Amino acid sequence: MKEKLVIFGSGDIAQLAHYYFSTDSKYEVVAFTLDADYISEEEFCGLPVVPFENISDEYPPNSYAMFVAIGYSKLNAIRKEKYLAAKMKGYKLASFISTHTTVLNEGRIGENCFIFENNTIQPFVTIGNNVTLWSGNHIGHHSVIHDHTFIASHAVISGGVEIGEQCFIGVNATLRDHIKIGVRCVIGAGALLLADAAPEGVYIGSATERSKVPSTKVRAI
Repeated sequence: MKEKLVIFGSGDIAQLAHYYFSTDSKYEVVAFTLDADYISEEEFCGLPVVPFENISDEYPPNSYAMFVAIGYSKLNAIRKEKYLAAKMKGYKLASFISTHTTVLNEGRIGENCFIFENNTIQPFVTIGNNVTLWSGNHIGHHSVIHDHTFIASHAVISGGVEIGEQCFIGVNATLRDHIKIGVRCVIGAGALLLADAAPEGVYIGSATERSKVPSTKVRAI
């Protein structure tokens, strides 16, 4: 029998969480929850939406788990706040780990993690609580990803890297081995980091500029 799960959220991330938990986990999603002021519809994905303030009355924590399905808004601070609020209510925080990902770190993965397909998590990696790994990332051996961090798709985290709390790592970013990323850093899409990153640093890769030659003049296409 599947465990019962309530999802916090009603946006795209919550819809994705509903899909993944429903198709590839030991959980059955039974309801959604939001702060009362943010509820505009009584149903989402065909399931009831219940005020978070009253959630434990209808779905008590001794019978239901919870998953906080929020993105990286305000450098993951909102997801962190709701994660801690759910814990204060006594809920077990479920993690989703795709069966289509490679996990070789003996399960050292915390609560409320959202780990999509085609990630490679090498031996001796430690992943904290409330971490999102979008699809297709490489997390190198002996790396540590601290709580409340969001890593977008196809990032390369080399061996022995330490990523602090509440960081955002963008698409196709590359982090060389044995560097430390301070808390609340933003590593932009395509950025290449070869040395430690100071806390609250912003590192942005170079954008590709438009060629002066129009597409109609490119002979190879």
